[in-house]
Amino acid sequence: MRQIVLDTETTGLDAGQGHRIIEIGCVEVLDRKLTRRHYHQYINPERAIDEGALEVHGITPEFLADKPLFADVWEEFREFVTGAELVIHNAAFDLAFIDAEMKRVSPRLGKISDVCSVIDSLAIARKKHPGQKNNLDALCKRYSVDNSQRDLHGALLDAEILADVYLLMTGGQVSLGLGADSAEDRQQQSSSIKRLSANRKPLRVIHASLDELQNHEEKLDQIDDSSDGAVWRRSETGVQDA
Repeated sequence: MRQIVLDTETTGLDAGQGHRIIEIGCVEVLDRKLTRRHYHQYINPERAIDEGALEVHGITPEFLADKPLFADVWEEFREFVTGAELVIHNAAFDLAFIDAEMKRVSPRLGKISDVCSVIDSLAIARKKHPGQKNNLDALCKRYSVDNSQRDLHGALLDAEILADVYLLMTGGQVSLGLGADSAEDRQQQSSSIKRLSANRKPLRVIHASLDELQNHEEKLDQIDDSSDGAVWRRSETGVQDA
């Protein structure tokens, strides 16, 4: 099963009022494992950015001035997501913007849902946690996902965070592609560990010097004088605490 966790940043809140996408971030999940493949693109919206949106993501018109238009990156984006199951938090928002951008390129392109199925992770969260906050920050706290770098929203970072949250929310413990899953994988991993151990040089043993031993005994004498006796010396003589 191939899933693409997707997020966008925009010039404003309403695609119907002509607001545009300025960033797309996608991460690939294959059979519930993060593959480390991703798609990320900043986009020149050819319009102003609302002040409220700028406060959320911090992406300025000056930064976007030399970035490509959506029409220039559309084919690459479509190729990355086609046939996958899109996972989007508050999917209706992002889908409205993507569909509007596609329509600007050509009305014949249809909708993104024509080439992908869609899962709304917000709907899943609301079903699992009714009456609670279910925005991404709240879910990170609930599922112990690190979002410490999320001072400002960013599409790729939010997609990466959402991928962690979604996998935990829908399946508990998951493989992130870093461990051994099958018996064969575990056997190979075990053999690798044994080979590393066999090739490792013996650890060097460093014995205490005479001065260090004398200092140690003097320290134990101080403990004897100020307490009921040093535990180490009682252990040496076979005496056990009651």
